[in-house]
Amino acid sequence: MLYSMKHVLENFNITAKTLRFYEEQGILPNVSRDEIGRRVYSEGHLDWISFIRCLRETGMSIAQIKEYKDLYEEGNSTFLQRHDMLVKHKIEVQKNIEEKIRHLEELNYKIAMYELQEEDVKKNPKHKFKCHGLGNSYAN
Repeated sequence: MLYSMKHVLENFNITAKTLRFYEEQGILPNVSRDEIGRRVYSEGHLDWISFIRCLRETGMSIAQIKEYKDLYEEGNSTFLQRHDMLVKHKIEVQKNIEEKIRHLEELNYKIAMYELQEEDVKKNPKHKFKCHGLGNSYAN
């Protein structure tokens, strides 16, 4: 079955410009055209677009995706290289997630500090709000 660009745009939350860019960069190969010249996408394209989005959303560069795609097209002789690329990328994604979790924990702490002192601040506007550890000049 073939799918229109409209179908891809609606189902992958992607722009036409981005799809064309992927083609131009060589990471979305072999896109066919219908009888009036409109792009059409196969099931394989949809799977690949989904994977490209996964890689991009997790920080992989276009150049790295192209390298992966080129290795894939070379066949089983590059199996271990592709596996290693994905494992290394996964490790980077995990590090980024862990860092974001630490940032989220810090934000949650700061919010909790505000909430603990909210009544005091409402009752006494001159209350010295404390949660940043930066001294009085940054108290608010």
